[in-house]
Amino acid sequence: WGEGVAQKRMRSEAESDIVMAAIVTEQQHAQCYRKYLERNGLLDTSYRLQKQPDGTIALPVLQDRVTAGKLCELRESVQPESTCSLIQLKNPVPSKKSSVKSPQQRLQEELQALVEHRGGTWNSELRDDLPQNWKQHGDLILLSESSLRADVWKALQSELWSTVALALGVKRVARMGRISADGYRTPTVTLLHGEDGWAQHVDNGIRYTFDVTKCMFSSGNITEKLRIASFNCTGEVVVDLYAGIGYFTLPYLLHSRAAFVHACEWSPHAVTALKRNLELNGVSERCQVHQGDNRQVPLWDVADRVNLGLIPSSEEGWPTACQLLRKDNGGVLHIHQNVTSCPEKEGGLFCVSRDTTDASFPPAVQGVGKHHRPESAGTSGKLVPSGKKALVKPEWQMWAELAESRISSLLQDMYGKCWRTKILHIEHVKSYAPHIDHLVLDLECRPP
Repeated sequence: WGEGVAQKRMRSEAESDIVMAAIVTEQQHAQCYRKYLERNGLLDTSYRLQKQPDGTIALPVLQDRVTAGKLCELRESVQPESTCSLIQLKNPVPSKKSSVKSPQQRLQEELQALVEHRGGTWNSELRDDLPQNWKQHGDLILLSESSLRADVWKALQSELWSTVALALGVKRVARMGRISADGYRTPTVTLLHGEDGWAQHVDNGIRYTFDVTKCMFSSGNITEKLRIASFNCTGEVVVDLYAGIGYFTLPYLLHSRAAFVHACEWSPHAVTALKRNLELNGVSERCQVHQGDNRQVPLWDVADRVNLGLIPSSEEGWPTACQLLRKDNGGVLHIHQNVTSCPEKEGGLFCVSRDTTDASFPPAVQGVGKHHRPESAGTSGKLVPSGKKALVKPEWQMWAELAESRISSLLQDMYGKCWRTKILHIEHVKSYAPHIDHLVLDLECRPP
């Protein structure tokens, strides 16, 4: 729509003079006047103090609160020896603070101008329909499903989305929909402005690229990605059973220094993004991507560590994970799960810790837990109270012990021998609801 709302408004303001009230005094007294006026709510902080041709200083004031009749009283209160006069200041200079607007303010101003330019009326309903937050990936923003749904927007469409992009300083705009029930958790994202949905995101020094209309970026797992980055996996072979676009695969390769990673993923869109990300970060030669059902991947006896990053439960992958562990030395499983806690038991928390210098832990596991550090009591993996340490809910401990028991049974059935299992750590990644927590269990599994 021509030169655009912002440009038209700037030209309109430039063509019309702004006049406002200002107190004028000598330069040596200006700061005393500023402090007094500001303290008493009389200074208009939207504009700067301005030096006049005669060397005096003009201080913009709120016109309805400062009158010529009170100048003498003002001078006596601030600096009796000063001069003080009231003038009409032409075209005052906006202060730096007033010129800095939030993205939400810029968006509202631009969309309000668009509506009014098209003959509409701006109202509270339209204001409440604006997005209050969004996800940004490089030059693309992803709006929530519920925003900008009012009928007036339907008639504006192409102008609407180009205005949104201009106001927020991006080139592409997309809107999030519901997750498809197609087995791949494909997001139903609509690209509203721009040529394609491929976006880039930098996370802990790792570059990710993905098509927002085909794949999701899970920013909520940042704590677990940082935890993985702190591991020492030098010389290890890792299998990532649910690799996605490389959320955990890439930290293992780039930060944990794993020797090699097998990345399993069954979504073709995620596999495309994963391969791009491996190339983008220069680690393709240390990773093999296995597309398809991980239960049918022809891998056995290869892993020092298996990552099972699937929620709400990764239990279907447990037999595969056991099959992947090295027969001669075993390894560590990182098992993800959403665990529900009972509200009435919230007060009963177990306080747990472990000594991360304990020589019984393999070097690759030393110092793994920085948030909740369990201490094993013997080989049972039970967590014991230990002062003001990390808190573990009873339900978390119960799930960890059940998972340990299940894994132990799988290993015995698979190899005909009783393997040693030990709970090394329970990590709380995030909460989905007041009583649903995303956990990761670090479980050590060793052959007899």
